[in-house]
Amino acid sequence: MAEQHNFEHYQKAADWLKERTAVRPEFAVILGSSLGAITERMTDTEIFDYSDIPGFLLPTNPSHAGKLVFGKMGERPTVIMSGRFHFYEGYSHQVLALPVRVLSLLGVKTLIVTNAAGGVNLDYQVGDIMVMSDHLNMVGVSPMTGPNIAAFGQRFYDVSKLYTPFLRQLAHETAATLTPPLTLREGVYYYCTGPHFETPAEIRAIRILGGDAVGMSTVSETLTAGHCGMEVLGFSLITNMAAGVLDQPLSDEEVGIAARAAADTMGALIEGIIARKG
Repeated sequence: MAEQHNFEHYQKAADWLKERTAVRPEFAVILGSSLGAITERMTDTEIFDYSDIPGFLLPTNPSHAGKLVFGKMGERPTVIMSGRFHFYEGYSHQVLALPVRVLSLLGVKTLIVTNAAGGVNLDYQVGDIMVMSDHLNMVGVSPMTGPNIAAFGQRFYDVSKLYTPFLRQLAHETAATLTPPLTLREGVYYYCTGPHFETPAEIRAIRILGGDAVGMSTVSETLTAGHCGMEVLGFSLITNMAAGVLDQPLSDEEVGIAARAAADTMGALIEGIIARKG
């Protein structure tokens, strides 16, 4: 059986944080690769290193800062995970449930996830932001495998509207109010485990199956959020075209450059959504 934490493990981390901050966040944001600059939009911040939080996970990807940032965004109490965790780092999908479950115990009701993704849809361009309408998890794994913890949710739960429809609509409406106005894509995110990029043949298959963007994260987090009863909004930043679309090799450096260039726009969008949500 894969490693799995118990409720007391999650509660210990949540209690440690509650003792050290008065912020009780309504919203949580999980930042994708090289999007850490979005935290600069927060006010009244209190910052905790993941390494100080009892039993929390530690990122090994250098483009993920490894800090939990509490404060206000859009004048609403918010916590940002600047740095996320991946299966390719050696964490089981069950262990990857930990951060979102801790956020749930802190009171978070709305989770906004971001990721850097490869563009599979040939109409997409580098720099596009895609609202996640759904995902394809053909790896066939779930963070809910193993004993169910009823304090978070039911054993069997519906994910037909995992990516909350009214939040997706709010994202489009908010994007139109930005200066300059932003037009968002909307499509399906295809999950691969990594850490290698996909082969051109895999990308062709993903396109046939209906994937519009591909990446190595996010799905364990959103499935966990759905189990916890959270509303979920997901964004994929297209940082590169997927393998075989262009006649050039893929690199993590390319992903980082595109993500840093788009961080301000992504931050303005997220801040606007949080401010506008009722």
